[in-house]
Amino acid sequence: MSIDDTGRADAAAAGKRNDRYDQTFPVLTPAEIARIRRFGEIRRYVDHELMFETGKQGPGMFVVLSGHVAVTQRDGLGRVTPVAEQGPGQFLGEISQLSGRVSLVDGSAEGEVECLLVSPERLRALMVAEADLGERIMRALILRRVNLLQGGVGGPVLIGSAMSSDVVRLMGFLTRNGLPHHLLDPAVDRDAGDLVARYSPSPADLPLVVTPDGTVLRNPRESELARAVGMIGEIARDKVYDVAIVGAGPAGLATAVYAASEGLSVAVCDQRAFGGQAGASARIENYLGFPTGISGHALTARAFNQAQKFGADVMIPIEVKALDCSRDDGTFALEIDDGEALRARAIVVASGARYRRPEIVNLAAFDGRGVYYWASPIEARLCKAQEVILVGGGNSAGQAAVFLSTHAARVHMVIRGGGLAASMSRYLIERIESTPNIELVFNTEVVEVNGAPDSGLERVTLRSRLSGETWPMEVRNLFLFVGADPATGWLDGCGVTVDRGGFVITGAQTGQATNQRPTAALQTSVPGVFAVGDVRSGSVKRVGGAIGEGAQVVAALHGYLADPLN
Repeated sequence: MSIDDTGRADAAAAGKRNDRYDQTFPVLTPAEIARIRRFGEIRRYVDHELMFETGKQGPGMFVVLSGHVAVTQRDGLGRVTPVAEQGPGQFLGEISQLSGRVSLVDGSAEGEVECLLVSPERLRALMVAEADLGERIMRALILRRVNLLQGGVGGPVLIGSAMSSDVVRLMGFLTRNGLPHHLLDPAVDRDAGDLVARYSPSPADLPLVVTPDGTVLRNPRESELARAVGMIGEIARDKVYDVAIVGAGPAGLATAVYAASEGLSVAVCDQRAFGGQAGASARIENYLGFPTGISGHALTARAFNQAQKFGADVMIPIEVKALDCSRDDGTFALEIDDGEALRARAIVVASGARYRRPEIVNLAAFDGRGVYYWASPIEARLCKAQEVILVGGGNSAGQAAVFLSTHAARVHMVIRGGGLAASMSRYLIERIESTPNIELVFNTEVVEVNGAPDSGLERVTLRSRLSGETWPMEVRNLFLFVGADPATGWLDGCGVTVDRGGFVITGAQTGQATNQRPTAALQTSVPGVFAVGDVRSGSVKRVGGAIGEGAQVVAALHGYLADPLN
C-alpha cells in the first residue's frame, strides 16, 4: 500500500469514528430545540449540582440550553471514569430514559446550567410526533448504552474467578439484559482481593457483587441482583392494563410493539431476560431483511427498545406464578413472585419453552459447571482451544456449533438420528459440513457425565444407538440443544386447554366456537386469553413465525377489548 493509500485509509477510518461520535453525541440546531420545547420544562442547576445519579431513577432526557454537564461512570469500588462533557445544543440520557429506569451514569453541572427536561412519557410522545428528530435521538440513546457496555468500567462489579459457574451465571444474566458490568479476579486485582479479605466469605459466598451504591451481595440470585441494581420497579397496584403479555421472546415483544404502537396499554413480564431462546442464538441468517445475519440478542434488543419507545412497561425479571381467570372485578390477575398481582383486561401467553434436560446420569450436578443450554461469548471463552461436545440436530444446535467452532479446538456434534436434513435448514447443514473442526457423530447419545465437585465436568460417556457400545470422552464443556418443553405450569387451574405435550391449544380446536361468536385463531379456551409463539400448539417454532403471530394477535385483542360483552 502506498503512502497516499495509507493516508486515505486513515482518513476513512477517522471519518467513520467521527460519524459514530456525531451520531452518539449530536448537536441539535436551534430549530430542533424549538420543536422539543413543547415536550419539556425548563430546569436550572447550580455548579456541581447532581442532575442525575447512578442507581437512582432517571428523571428523563435533558437538553442543554446553556452551561456544561460532566457525565461520569462509577462502580461500587468508587472508581470514576469520564464518559462525556456535553454543552449547549446537546442532550443527556441513554436508552433507560425511555422507561424511567435507574440511571447508569452520574451527571453533574459544571457552572450554572439551564436545560429542558423531557420526562420519559413526554420523550416517547416526542419520538412519535417528531419522527425524524426522534430517529436521531433514539439512535444516540442506543449507541450510548452500547458504549457503556463496551467500556467495561461501570455498573456492578463481580468479584470472583472467570471460571466460576456462578460468575458465568450472573454475567450471563447481566449481559442478556444489556446492563454494564465488569469482572475482577481477587487473585489478580488488589482492590478485589482486599474486599474479599474484608468480608471473609466462604467459598459458597463467591462471587461477591458490589453495586454502584456500594451494597455488597454474596453470590446473589438473579432476582436479588436485579432489585439491587434497580431493574425492578414497583408494580402499580391500582393500574389495569389493556393487555399483559407473559414472556419477552420474539412473540411477546412483537405483540408489545404492535399493541403499544396502536394505543393499548401494555405490560410485559419475563422471569429472566428479553429475547427468550432466540436471544441466545449466536447468528440468525434466514430472518427476513438481514442478508448478512444478525445475532438473536441484537435482534431482540431492538424489539425490546422499540416496545419501550411506544410505552410498553417491560418488567424483567419478574416470574409469573399463576393466572387468576375468575375475573371477579372484570379483569384477569397475574400473581407474580413478590406476592403482588398485575391486572389486565386481556392476557397473551408468550411464555415460550424451557430448555429440555435429557435423562443423563449426574446431569443436574454439572448445570453451569460444564453443562450449558446456550452458547454465548461467555461460554465460548470458557472452552477456548478445547474440545467440546454439542448435542442436538436442530437450527439452534447448528447455529451454536458454527459459533463455537470459532473458539473451540473441535466441536463434536452428537445427533441421535442418522442425518440433519429433517430438522435443520440447508444453509446451516452446508456451513457445518464445510467447517473443518466440526465433527458429526450420528446415531449417538450422551448417557452419563462425571467430574469433581470443585473443578466441574471432566468426562462424558457416549453410547451408540445402533450397537449399544459406550465410550468415554475427556471434555470439560457439554452443550445441550435437544428441544424445549412449554412453559405453561403457571396456567394450571385457569381452564386454558393444552395438548398432550403441554402446548396451548388455540382457535377452532378449543371447541369454544358458536354460531354467534367464532373463536379467534390465536384465542385459547378462555375468552380474553390468547397464545402466540413457541408455547402455542401447532406453531412453526421459528423466529419469523413468532413475530408474525405477535402482530396477528393484536387485531384479535382489539376485537375482544371492543366487544361490550367482555
